[in-house]
Amino acid sequence: MGIPFSLNPHLITLGTLFMAGLFLLVRVRSAQRPTNAIKILMPPLGMSTGFLMFLYPPAHIPLLWGLIAFLAGALFFSLPLIYSSRFEVVGQQIYLKRSKAFIWILFILLAIRMLAHEYVNQLISLEQTAGIFFVLAFGMLLPWRLAMYRNFIRLKREMVQKTAEVE
Repeated sequence: MGIPFSLNPHLITLGTLFMAGLFLLVRVRSAQRPTNAIKILMPPLGMSTGFLMFLYPPAHIPLLWGLIAFLAGALFFSLPLIYSSRFEVVGQQIYLKRSKAFIWILFILLAIRMLAHEYVNQLISLEQTAGIFFVLAFGMLLPWRLAMYRNFIRLKREMVQKTAEVE
């Protein structure tokens, strides 16, 4: 049972680029406001609902494929994001510091993902391809956000210690 309509690859590419641009816009705007633990941890929690796609039998993938996709996301795609995400303290607030490298890293990761997607899509079904790239994206997002959370908590503790020393 396949998709009941035809998908135009150019339309999918434009949609992907639009979503990437929208993500960058949201990311740049969010750097203008202080951050907190909820803002850091909500994206992986929200994204985890996407695992419901695997209830649809055509989206099923072998466990090994899922493990490889998750590890590829965690090892190759999350590390540049982890190293380019920094916090700064302004007054008593913690902000995510903008990095010029971050935007370039995202575009490079997007290009790699799109090229790999075209290759993988020739080998397996569209639903399985979607599943694999979802797990890859989750593998990228989860370690990145957990690293950000760890750094945020460390910085918050340092702020509390400095405040206690002053008093």
